[in-house]
This record gives sequence, structure tokens and C-alpha cells, in this order.
Amino acid sequence: MASGLGVALFSSAVFGLSGSFAKALLETGWTPGAAVTARLTGAALILAVPAVPALRGRWHQLKDNWLTILLFGLIGVAACQLFYFNAVARLSVGVALLLEYLAPVIIVLWLWAASRKRPRPLTVAGTLLSLGGLVLVLDLAGAVKIDFIGVLWGIAAAVCLAIYFFITARENDTLPPIVLASGGLMVGAIVMWLAAATGLLPMAFSAADTRLGPWTAPWWVALGGLVVLATVLAYVSGIVAARALGSKVASFVSLTEVLFAVIWAWLLLGELPGPIQLLGGILIVGGVVLVRTDELRAAPVQPLPAALDHANDVEPVP
Repeated sequence: MASGLGVALFSSAVFGLSGSFAKALLETGWTPGAAVTARLTGAALILAVPAVPALRGRWHQLKDNWLTILLFGLIGVAACQLFYFNAVARLSVGVALLLEYLAPVIIVLWLWAASRKRPRPLTVAGTLLSLGGLVLVLDLAGAVKIDFIGVLWGIAAAVCLAIYFFITARENDTLPPIVLASGGLMVGAIVMWLAAATGLLPMAFSAADTRLGPWTAPWWVALGGLVVLATVLAYVSGIVAARALGSKVASFVSLTEVLFAVIWAWLLLGELPGPIQLLGGILIVGGVVLVRTDELRAAPVQPLPAALDHANDVEPVP
């Protein structure tokens, strides 16, 4: 348990780097589409190395699970990351990630509307707490006006994350997680390249140096960090943590990603949400904790925990 907890915290820490590395590239002229495409392509190629032996010649598993891999690549990888990076281009890293973390609240509201059955009191309290936190994060009365286009991108990323959880709600025992991760990243990369080739997705790269904290670094340093640290190591360590702790406990620990993302953005970009926004972030995370705590306490026959009880070991990268 102790070693699994350490790996889970490490996974959250490196996941939290993605926004800072991406924004460093975006500020030099990269488009969000270019950053996502480069990230997915590099990570897919690296993860293909352990994914091929993981199949052990059972290539029929790819055919049997093609729909899961396709949906994971389209929604959990390509769309989720593209929307998140578009939000990062307009908002601070911390605010963009907090908006994406509203996904559990979106799930609760959707199930409530679909079933017309009110959730349990703890889930309702967590939902209201997170929605109140969202109001503070937006800081509508603040001196600095927030970019509402960026807010919409962040909420779109949250919707993609919620849809992904619905798609992969049941644990898949026939497909190794590393194969799902590699396959999903490959699908996402192909989709991004096709979108760029058809002119649907603006694609611009830059060889200008990036600013990371007090240092000036070549562009490939930020890109390498985005691919190797914030994607490959984050995925692999996240899988190891989920296997050691179980998906529920690991999902709780993953909430520390918000804290790490804010710290990294402060150290590498000089970004720090205002006091009101930080308070709102605490409320959002606190609300998500209440919702997930209610899942743990719920009986297996309840609709909400049944849908989210066995989430896939591989979750979309922010």
C-alpha cells in the first residue's frame, strides 16, 4: 500500500506537468493542435515498445476491442487533450485543470436527469460544493476578467472526460492496460494528423526557445518533458498505482494532480490563481471527494457506483 501510494503520487506529479510544458510551447507559437499531435505521436511510439510484448502474439485482442480503443483514442485522448490545451492557451493551467475536474459532477447531473432519481445526500452535497467552487474559480467579480472562450474549452474537456468514464465504466480484463494506452494514443495521433491534413485543425510549430522558470530551454526540452514525463511515465506509473491500490483509491490520490499542476505552473510559468480562485479550487476538489466517498459507501446495486465502480486502469491524460 505504501509503495503503491508513492507511485500514485509520482503519477499525479508528472501528470500535473502537462499543462506547464504545453503552455511553454504555446507561448512560442505552437498551436494547441500541434502540441497535442506531437505529444500523442511521440508517446504512442514509445509505449508501442512494451505494448507489443504485452499482447504476446494475441493480436485478436485488438480486433475484439477495437471499439473501446477507438473511443478511448477519439474521446479520452484526442478530444480531451485538445480541449484542455485550448483552455490552457487562454486560462491559467490551474483554472483549466479545475474546470476539467468537474467531470464527476457532470456525471452525477446526467444520471440524475436520465433516471429522475435524486442522488444520495452526500453526492448532492458534493455536487453543490463543486458548483459553488466553480463560481469562485471563475471569479466573475474579480479585477481580471476571465476568458469565457477558455472556460468553454475547459468545460468541453470535462464533458469528454465524463463521456469517457461512461464508455469505459466496466473493467476490461481481456485487453492489457498498456495496450489500451498505446492503441488509444495511436488512434488519437492518427485522428489529429488527418484533421490537420484536411485543414480542419490549425497546425503550427515553432523552433523558438521556451521559458521554464528562470531557464531558457530549446523547444525540444519542453516537448520531451510533455511526451516522456507527462505522458509515458504518467501513464505507466498510473497503471502500476491502479493495480497496487485499486482504481477507487488510485482515483482519490489522482486528485492531488490539481495541487501539483498549480505548483508546477507557479514554478515554471509564474502562474498562480488568485485567493478566490484557490478557494474555489479547494471547494471543487472537496466536492469531488464527497461524490467519490459516496460511491465507496454505496451498495453495489446502486446505479451510480455500478457505473463507475470498475473504471478502466487507463484514464485520459489531461
